[in-house]
Amino acid sequence: MATRKKVLLKVIILGDSGVGKTSLMNQYVNKRFSSSYKATIGADFLTREVVVDDRLVTMQLWDTAGQERFQSLGVAFYRGADCCVLVYDVNSAKSFDTLDSWRDEFLIQASPHDPDNFPFVVLGNKIDVEESKRMVSQKRAMNWCQSKGNLPYFETSSKENINVEQAFQTIAKNALAQEAEQELYADYPDPIRIDADNAQSGCSC
Repeated sequence: MATRKKVLLKVIILGDSGVGKTSLMNQYVNKRFSSSYKATIGADFLTREVVVDDRLVTMQLWDTAGQERFQSLGVAFYRGADCCVLVYDVNSAKSFDTLDSWRDEFLIQASPHDPDNFPFVVLGNKIDVEESKRMVSQKRAMNWCQSKGNLPYFETSSKENINVEQAFQTIAKNALAQEAEQELYADYPDPIRIDADNAQSGCSC
């Protein structure tokens, strides 16, 4: 290995409000699920150390607000991302339909050097909900991923801890490959927590 420096992978998690971004992060990092999360204001992050291809890396998972009024915060924490996770709720057609705009928004704000090959991973969350309520079929989701360059796709449940570990292992591998390609092995400073100063108290969710 050319370097033994600690590698930090910055992963951005995007999707509509209420699709389970915070729950997925907490299940993966803390092995916990709560049904009473408040809507994320601005952005927050959690970290977890993982071994990928015999390398110890620190994954920094950024959970962003799904409400449109906070999307303008994007540039500050999209930049320098190594992977972007697009999350939707399989029981909400609207949350699936907005994946295109979340993906486009990320590419505009993050300005990766090779946007056509930037690693995205798609998660269809909340598969624990009864089948009759499902609005987005697995086939439809996989067709969308294929049309975007064969993006990795996982169906997950943060509540039942289904496929969460497997999904984030793929996210880590793809992020590490992106990091290695850019040969950015400099140590990152501690990130600044971003809050929406002008956010109204209380949420309308």
